[in-house]
Amino acid sequence: MLIKKSSQPLRWQRTRYSPLTRQIDVFTAAGKYLFFLWWDRTLINNSSRQKRKRAQWLVKTMLDLGPTFIKIGQALSTRADILPTEYVEELEKLQDKVPPFSTAEAIAIIESELGNSLFSLYRDFNERPLAAASLGQVHKARLHTGEDIVVKVQRPGLKQLFDLDVEAVRKIVNVCYRFFDWAKIYDIESIYNEFFIILYQEIDYIKEGKNADRFRENFKNFPEIVVPKIHWEYSSHKILTMEYLPGIKIDNRKQIEACGLDTKRINQIGICCYLKQILQDGFFQADPHPGNIAINQQGNLIFYDFGMMAEIKSLEKGEMIRTFFAVMRKDTDVVLDSLIKIGLIDPVPDMTPIRKLIRFLLEEFTEKPIDFQAFNQLKEEVYIMFEQQPFRLPAEMTFILKSLTTLDGIARALDPKYNLVVCASPFVKSLTTLPGQTNSIGELARQAREFVKFKLQQPSKSEQLIQRIEQRIEEGELRVRVRSIEGERALRRVNLALKSLIHACWTGFAGLCGIALLIGNYNGWAVAILSLSGFGLFLFLRSLINLSIRERLDRMAE
Repeated sequence: MLIKKSSQPLRWQRTRYSPLTRQIDVFTAAGKYLFFLWWDRTLINNSSRQKRKRAQWLVKTMLDLGPTFIKIGQALSTRADILPTEYVEELEKLQDKVPPFSTAEAIAIIESELGNSLFSLYRDFNERPLAAASLGQVHKARLHTGEDIVVKVQRPGLKQLFDLDVEAVRKIVNVCYRFFDWAKIYDIESIYNEFFIILYQEIDYIKEGKNADRFRENFKNFPEIVVPKIHWEYSSHKILTMEYLPGIKIDNRKQIEACGLDTKRINQIGICCYLKQILQDGFFQADPHPGNIAINQQGNLIFYDFGMMAEIKSLEKGEMIRTFFAVMRKDTDVVLDSLIKIGLIDPVPDMTPIRKLIRFLLEEFTEKPIDFQAFNQLKEEVYIMFEQQPFRLPAEMTFILKSLTTLDGIARALDPKYNLVVCASPFVKSLTTLPGQTNSIGELARQAREFVKFKLQQPSKSEQLIQRIEQRIEEGELRVRVRSIEGERALRRVNLALKSLIHACWTGFAGLCGIALLIGNYNGWAVAILSLSGFGLFLFLRSLINLSIRERLDRMAE
């Protein structure tokens, strides 16, 4: 049997790794990161270069903490709407640049799980992995029948590590619930529970193989979607053997275009595929990052990973269908009504800020690339909206949003002029001819027909412009736009002056205490207090300089 001496394991791979030690490691990393953020914002210029430095530290720390936190980082890498660009770019490296574990360990797991020597199982086995992910790695091999396959091997000690991380992350969730109100508003405990349920399912390769078979069955009449065949006789809970299907990485636009493939068609296939998964099948891949999808030479999509799949159960599928077509029509009122019925929004007396935000998203998202800086236009409405606390996010909905935001990023990488409505049109057209066999299929067909009728009867652009102006006048948007620039400048100066006064007060108090201690011959304490006073003096001078600069800029603006 081919078993070699394994290399020194990483800290999180140790067999004797106590829950207390793991919790200390996790809390230490979280504490360091929070301290770095405070340090950068308070004492150092929080420049783009500094942000990238912190993002690189965060990526390294997540790699050191292991698979659970790598998965968390992968989820965060899709949130370009809330994270700075520097963080998104660095976190994206977690998608497919996870370090592999040793080949000796992989071979030992294969032989142990399948109960035979490596060469009895395979004619050839490539010891260098094709790819390494947070939960496992893939090796190319060849069966004795001559079929080329890939063997997915789970990282050693993964379940034991997850068991420790469940407790460590729960502690953090409990701390958040105790000290931060937003934890209760967003129900992060439900999200935590849902995340770990799916994560435990993802490390069961028998479950993943069954997911692949179900996914292939759903797309058996769609030649544009390719799913590798599972070899069950060479698979177990920790080993998954599947057909070898090479392809071009989905976000490699240059190579795709070099092969003469149409990126617009690929986007169309991908969008229609996911609409079918979510709206028709209710069973979708919840982790569609570029490492899990590829393009073959014919321009068809290959799906590789079926570990993180999600089902739409508690959310009403018919209501989701209605919401989708309302988004296509840019019908703000129907979208808002649907979101309330689904449970994403709580109705409040003044829904104007929420309605404005939804209208903005419909205008910005459906037919042109999102400019997240444009959210500054609605900054006041967003503040009002979150003060009212109208949003709730069901745990299962986070995976739908994660999938859609990731897919949107891939589509825009392939085609900067990507248009959701155009890409979804083949899916909509295919629905217009569907018979109403079930409630959901019938609702899909009915909504598709109404959408086609809407597009044919759509008012002219001048009429749409008049309608938008009328809506803005009715909702008081003109009042929102009127702001006192001078008042805002004065408030900023008052804020800086107050900060300077506070720094001056505690600096003077610390200085007096230090002098008193020095007179009383308490030299050690005196030095410490005077050092603190010196630090306060630095902050005081810094605030005065900022106040002086602000006053000069305001005079120039006036």
